[in-house]
Amino acid sequence: MKKEEAKERISQLIQEIQFHDHRYYVLDKPIVDDTEYDRLIRELQDLEHEYPELKKNDSPTQRVGGEPLASFKEVAHELPMLSLDNAFTIKQVHEFHHRVIEKLEDIDRLLSIQYVCEPKIDGVAISLLYRGGILVRAATRGNGTVGEDITENARTIRSIPLKLVDKDYPELLEVRGEVFITKSNFKALNEKISALGEKPFVNPRNAAAGSLRLLDPKITHSRKLSMYCYAIGVVENYELTSSHAEQLSKLSSWGFNICPEIKKVNKIDECIDYYERLYAERENLAYHIDGVVYKVDDITVQKILGNTAKSPRWASAHKFPAEEELSELLAVEFQVGRTGVITPVGRLSPVFVGGATVTNATLHNIDILQRLDVRIGDSVVVRRAGDVIPQIASVVIERRPRNAISLSLPEQCPICHSQVERIEGEALLRCNAGISCRAQLKESIKHFASLHALNIEGLGDKLVEQLVDSAFVKSPVDLFRLDISKIRSLERQGSKSSEKIISSIDKSKHTTFNRFLYALNIKGVGVEISKKLSLAFRNIDELINADEIYLSNKHIEDLGPIVIHNIVSFFKNIENRKVVESLIDPAICGIYWDTLEKNFLNNKRLALEGNTFVLTGKLNTMTRNEAKERLERLGAKVVDAVSRKTNFVIAGIDAGLNLGKAQELKLEILDEIKFLEFLSKYEELEQ
Repeated sequence: MKKEEAKERISQLIQEIQFHDHRYYVLDKPIVDDTEYDRLIRELQDLEHEYPELKKNDSPTQRVGGEPLASFKEVAHELPMLSLDNAFTIKQVHEFHHRVIEKLEDIDRLLSIQYVCEPKIDGVAISLLYRGGILVRAATRGNGTVGEDITENARTIRSIPLKLVDKDYPELLEVRGEVFITKSNFKALNEKISALGEKPFVNPRNAAAGSLRLLDPKITHSRKLSMYCYAIGVVENYELTSSHAEQLSKLSSWGFNICPEIKKVNKIDECIDYYERLYAERENLAYHIDGVVYKVDDITVQKILGNTAKSPRWASAHKFPAEEELSELLAVEFQVGRTGVITPVGRLSPVFVGGATVTNATLHNIDILQRLDVRIGDSVVVRRAGDVIPQIASVVIERRPRNAISLSLPEQCPICHSQVERIEGEALLRCNAGISCRAQLKESIKHFASLHALNIEGLGDKLVEQLVDSAFVKSPVDLFRLDISKIRSLERQGSKSSEKIISSIDKSKHTTFNRFLYALNIKGVGVEISKKLSLAFRNIDELINADEIYLSNKHIEDLGPIVIHNIVSFFKNIENRKVVESLIDPAICGIYWDTLEKNFLNNKRLALEGNTFVLTGKLNTMTRNEAKERLERLGAKVVDAVSRKTNFVIAGIDAGLNLGKAQELKLEILDEIKFLEFLSKYEELEQ
């Protein structure tokens, strides 16, 4: 066969095999037997062997790569991959629905709220990126912001298309989905592993996660993983429908596998019906599920509702009832958290419950410990549901041995031996020694260096514990006094890793006001409150000197009296103030943030305070996140959806439905050139 003929035949074979893959792995409706399919694959392999220059990256023969990888690269997600809030009761589902309708002011949308119900598959979330219809990258969820590049392993999964089926697809498309292993394949895999004398997987999720993170794609391929898509992430050069259910249908037309159990319903009671049906039928499904997921169908409403730092407000996971097993309580330890709260944790005789082997279970707080009257040697009921922390639910009094040992509450902190305090009205014991308690110091430093705080790369939990135990770090200030020789003296720390950590610490000095506030570890001040405080106050001095009345008069959304009290108490503490002052002192630590965020006059309004913006489409000169940050520094509020309250709409390339809505409402619309001029003008005013 001549080269031109071979080229044409290779193209025909790729299309034919992709068609059969789609019929078999996605539609579950094959129209050829295995013998014919194998014949097509062999013919393609032979032609590619004869003409290697004609081999295409999206060829079905290239699903399994060559040599194993040395390691996985990190990947930053274009949009965060958030986790879901959980509901465990019907009451909590109705509370979720109430929060949805409470946020909506548009009566028409309020009356037409519909939900999409999906099985919560026990697998691993991944992101797939396509350019020009070709799979170019796959990544794990990781911490939601940064994952691992698992492209070679994802290519081995037959239900993931290497090339999109239809021609009507975006130039750039990101798809989110769940990788899982079916019940039959999980059973076969464990039988195979056991026959080799190796330890079998404890549950399907571990099997899927472990298989995705293998450095050899050939082994991943042998595990026979599957994937269902559940959402679209980033899109360019394409206008999507505003219905989540219709978007899933579009994904199916492009060749993706969509769970057949997904259903659109008209009201929240129908969500409950769906849950009860799937709970009754779960054993008959081909895959494991641990609950169902409810999502608001209207994408515009999703944007109005927005997200918290961790979860979308427009979705909820309704978990199945917890599984329970009996175990023996071997001991109870008291652990100290970063805020000084002392939590009792039971050490158990190993027991398999809720898809995992459990050896530790929480007793939550002192009230529960006393109410259960739990004793060492008791037979206890251990409860676990999905990813929820295992807990001791009850004690089987009838099986209590005569030599069972009663427990007494600690009078001193188990770490620093300071006196503990039980606060009236709280079911908590607390060590108030602060960072002079080694346990609290460790957790505080971990928090200080975490992703949403100063984001010090390489400063992991184990290294923090070594630094504290060695007395190199006694407060966050000491991080900025570290040198390479100190880090190198610790176990398993070489020259290169030590240099990287020092470099990361130095890099972290340039931060933002809100990240700095979050890093301070003030009780009740999370990511969102930190951002709102940073916009409400011109500088750190104004916040430090604020009393409770001044803070209350700011009328900051979601800032209640308890958190206000915590903020004022934190800055009244002399030691805390010394730490803050040292952190921002250029001669000591030198943490700083941009002028526009730091040096405002106390009595001066921000230039764009009181204005609401919507960003739509792609900007050439900056990302939308960068544009949002610059607007927020000027006091603007940036939201996802256009309404009558919107003041300005920034329209980039391929602006979506928000642009049409803005034109309909006759709002002020700025293209990118006008937006840059607008930004420059107001940023100059704040210099």
